[in-house]
Amino acid sequence: MTARTRAQMEAGRPSRSSAMPVGRLAPIRFRQRGASLIVSLLMLIAVLLLGISAAQMALQSEKASRNDRDRQIAFQAAEAALQDAEMDIENSTDTSSRSSTFSEKPVLANFDADCGQGATNTYLGLCTTAVAGATPVWLKVDFTDTGSSSTRTVPYGKFTGQTMQVGNGQLSSKLPRYLIEVVNYKAAGEDASAQATFFYRVTAMGFGARDTTRVVLQSFYRKVDKP
Repeated sequence: MTARTRAQMEAGRPSRSSAMPVGRLAPIRFRQRGASLIVSLLMLIAVLLLGISAAQMALQSEKASRNDRDRQIAFQAAEAALQDAEMDIENSTDTSSRSSTFSEKPVLANFDADCGQGATNTYLGLCTTAVAGATPVWLKVDFTDTGSSSTRTVPYGKFTGQTMQVGNGQLSSKLPRYLIEVVNYKAAGEDASAQATFFYRVTAMGFGARDTTRVVLQSFYRKVDKP
């Protein structure tokens, strides 16, 4: 073999100093697998956070729906109490009716500042209006007081015989209650010296399936006596 041929062969052979040591390949592959694991964990954490957020949104939506439904129950109960009060004033035919009380002259004699306090009082829930500038009666009376001697509001059906199922499932937790205030009435242009007539301000409180859910409604009602 000539010197030229040997030089050509040595030129084609890789040098030892430029060759990649075999022992360094393992750490590179190990670092690649570690990076993939970290990325996978980050993606799992992101998915978990999204799932928790979606669950919380669904839970809040369910709570909002339940609260709205409970408020609607209380609202309907309060409306029923307003209608019961109007029947109490106008034309109840029940044996416990006191509708004639609202036709007596003078009707003011049947109303007092204590709203006929006491469950057995015939004039229960009949209140005189507060003087100008004072706190309105309906803001001072405790509608949740059902004590036999201390209550000043009328439970649904007491003077009309109407019934309402309460306390089961999605029904009102207890009977709605109302009170009636007598208010002087003067028609527009009417002589101020003429005998006053009256209308009634009815305030009712209804309860939801939960006792803490309450709705207060008011209406104004005028009874026109037949000649």
